[in-house]
Amino acid sequence: MKSITKILLALTVLFSACGLNKKASKPEEAQKGTKTFHDFSAETIDGKKLEFASLKGKKVLIVNTASKCGFTYQYEGLQKLHKAHGDKLVILGFPSNNFGAQEPGSNTEIAEFCQKNYGVDFQMFAKIDVKGDNAHPLFKWLSDKNQNGWNNEGPSWNFTKFLVNEKGELVKVYGSKIKPMSDEILQAI
Repeated sequence: MKSITKILLALTVLFSACGLNKKASKPEEAQKGTKTFHDFSAETIDGKKLEFASLKGKKVLIVNTASKCGFTYQYEGLQKLHKAHGDKLVILGFPSNNFGAQEPGSNTEIAEFCQKNYGVDFQMFAKIDVKGDNAHPLFKWLSDKNQNGWNNEGPSWNFTKFLVNEKGELVKVYGSKIKPMSDEILQAI
């Protein structure tokens, strides 16, 4: 029994350290950042520019994705969430090769994979970096409390989810293990 307890404790510590189970919320006393989500834009997977100011008044779930990850199955849950709650929540997928080189394909290959395997029709974007010096400005904002007002952690792995409210403020961060159709996410929308 002691061995099982030690193993469970070790796994809990490991998951916490990796941020895979994390769920962080904006503290009430957090100061506002200088920018909001609505100040950014990104290139869609088909090469068009999307200004996020066009999403004012909508909740948005931003997800860094990968096609060859143990969490890739979450595309199915993201698509279900989009179909069931697209009137209340916009889902934005950002392919990235930053974790384990698990998104090696081109934008065309990624789009085909998502459509063929999961029927994805929520908005996908051109492949970007989500961490490091070359991170897309949106992900720098998501990961810097001086910019977003409270959160200082970027994605710790593929399928980290960031929830932005109707005002363009970052309000929650969900680790990779939090599934798109989980109670935590459903209650937040």
